[in-house]
Amino acid sequence: MSEMMPPIGRTARLRVSKSLDFGVYLVDELLGEVLLPKSEVPRGCAVGDWLQVFLYKDSKDVAIATTRTPLATVGTCAYLEVVAVDSVGAFLNWGLPKDLFVPFAEQKRRMEVGRFYTVFVYLDNTGRIAATPRLQRHLSELSEVHRAGQPVELLICGRTDLGYRAAIDDTHLGLLFDGDVFEPIVQGQRYAGFIKELREDGKLTVCLRLDNEESRDALGEQLVAYMRERGGSMAFNDKSPPEQIYKAFGVSKKVFKRALGQLYREKRVLLEEQRVSLVKPTPER
Repeated sequence: MSEMMPPIGRTARLRVSKSLDFGVYLVDELLGEVLLPKSEVPRGCAVGDWLQVFLYKDSKDVAIATTRTPLATVGTCAYLEVVAVDSVGAFLNWGLPKDLFVPFAEQKRRMEVGRFYTVFVYLDNTGRIAATPRLQRHLSELSEVHRAGQPVELLICGRTDLGYRAAIDDTHLGLLFDGDVFEPIVQGQRYAGFIKELREDGKLTVCLRLDNEESRDALGEQLVAYMRERGGSMAFNDKSPPEQIYKAFGVSKKVFKRALGQLYREKRVLLEEQRVSLVKPTPER
């Protein structure tokens, strides 16, 4: 690892250099020898083997390795539960023996035991792993690197008056408008999404499904396949309830109507009172 990316708080593939009764030592080029406790050593592990581990600091502030997979690493966001609060801050369950610390100074309001919060994991100025719910301190709301239509991963952070705030690839913050949501959205859940727009002010809006020519073509073929599987028609049309359309095809009524309209203009379907049917090919003479 380079000096630009400290090893603490991240996974690494390290070689076993020494085996003792209480565990094995692994070699990291920056940290030197790091202990992997005996309880975590894989069966049959020997000197010279390479292991994938996560590096953090124990309660004595000493670097230590674990073969467990934490719920977050340094530089990422996660939705974690508070398991304890004391005079200096809150502690989150992130899947490791030592809980993840959130200083009081980083809390917008005092965290409560049993509640979940979206946090960003970082290294503090002493090199210790910590977390903060103040995402805007680490995730930019402005972007010059994103483009409309770009696939991204979204972590839903919370509600706003206009929709949902989302962490984009753990590097930026964006807004998912209510008008672009057609399924139950769960805070703390990750979704595959897209950049919808890079606004003039540099801020980002996101969506879960694009409404462009390429996606309409794909949906059109999906509708054609759906009808073929059902004898050439379907009990959906442009008057069907939005909930039924979303349940069947996973899209909004607006997107559905545009794809259906495209099929109609291509003379591939007939729009009937209560159904849509495929146009039967003209027999060759």
